[in-house]
Amino acid sequence: MKKTVPLKKDIAFKTNIAEITSIALDHELNLENRTIKGNLVISGSYKINETSVNTEEFKYNIPVNIEMSERYILDNLNITIDDFYYEIVNDNLLSISIEIGLDNLKEEEILPPFKYEEENITPVSSTKEPSTKEPLPEKEEMTRLNTEEVKTLFDNFDDSNETYATYKVCIVKESDTLESISLKYNVSKELLEQYNDVSELKIGDKLIIPAVHETN
Repeated sequence: MKKTVPLKKDIAFKTNIAEITSIALDHELNLENRTIKGNLVISGSYKINETSVNTEEFKYNIPVNIEMSERYILDNLNITIDDFYYEIVNDNLLSISIEIGLDNLKEEEILPPFKYEEENITPVSSTKEPSTKEPLPEKEEMTRLNTEEVKTLFDNFDDSNETYATYKVCIVKESDTLESISLKYNVSKELLEQYNDVSELKIGDKLIIPAVHETN
C-alpha cells in the first residue's frame, strides 16, 4: 500500500527573483517512534534580474513532522519524493509544492466488535435446566407434578397399609399457617405433622395433604 502526503511551503527571499536557473529537492526524513521527522532540503540558483549574467545560490530546510496512525504496520516503510513543483510569487516569494510518498505500508486487520442481542440470550443455570412450562396461578393449588416430583414426595410412604388412597399437594403461601391449612383442608394438625416436617414453614414449601377415606 502507498500513501501520498501533500506539503506546501512559501519561501521568502531577501532579494528579487527574476529567474530560477537550477533547483533540487532532497530529503533527510526518518521514522522515529511512528513519527516521520527530518527536513526537506531545497537548493539551487537564481538570477536577481533577467539581464544579469551572475547567479545567486540558495538553500532552505523545510522541517517535517508526520505522525503515523496505529493502524499501519511500518516495518518496511519507504519514504520518497513523488512530485515537486514551484512558482515565483511577488518577485521575491518562491511557492513550493511537494508530495511525499510513503510506500510499503501495511494496514492491520481490525476485527469488528462482537455484538449480540441481549433479548436472544437465555441464561441457563449450571445445576438445573430452564423450565419451559407456564407457572400456575398463585392462588391455585398445585394439582399436577411431574413424575420425578411425585416420586420424591411420596417415596417414604407405603400405601398398602394405609387408609389414605389419595393425596393433595399444597404450596405454602405468605399468609399460610399450620392452623389455616388445617382448617382449609379439614385435616388435623397432628395428621399434617405425620406426613410433613412442619417445624418451620417457608413460602414455597410443598405439603402433602392426605384425603381420608373411611374403610368399611
